[in-house]
Amino acid sequence: MKKISTEGFTLIEILIVIGILSILILAVFVALDPIGLFAEGRNVRRWNDVNNITTAIYRSIIDNDVVPSGITSTEKQLGTASSGCNSVCTVAASGCLDLSTTLSKYLPRIPQDPKGGTEATTYYSVVINSDNVVTVKSCNAENDVEIQISR
Repeated sequence: MKKISTEGFTLIEILIVIGILSILILAVFVALDPIGLFAEGRNVRRWNDVNNITTAIYRSIIDNDVVPSGITSTEKQLGTASSGCNSVCTVAASGCLDLSTTLSKYLPRIPQDPKGGTEATTYYSVVINSDNVVTVKSCNAENDVEIQISR
């Protein structure tokens, strides 16, 4: 008569262990929130871009004693497009403002939003108020964050 081996795990025991591991892995994945982390990373880049654009504008103002041409009290998206610039920057004018030549000494190229920005429509806008305070903002910030710098 053959003796049945009682060593090892049963199928039920293996399935239970796999189930518990799956739940633990899912909990860790949800806790880390990779989608939120990627959005935060893009927002950090947007903060840097807005700061770089603002700094370039102010260096231009200091060197030339005048606000770069085209920056007015009407908000304008930065870019080379002649129309459709108010699709993402909804309060901006229809035509974009191309500062790439004006700011080339201070900024090698105008930054583009990390999620869809192009040279034609960067998703960054600029406006100046009556007190000559220039505000640069990101029109495509994520997680309900408002990204703008005024100087």
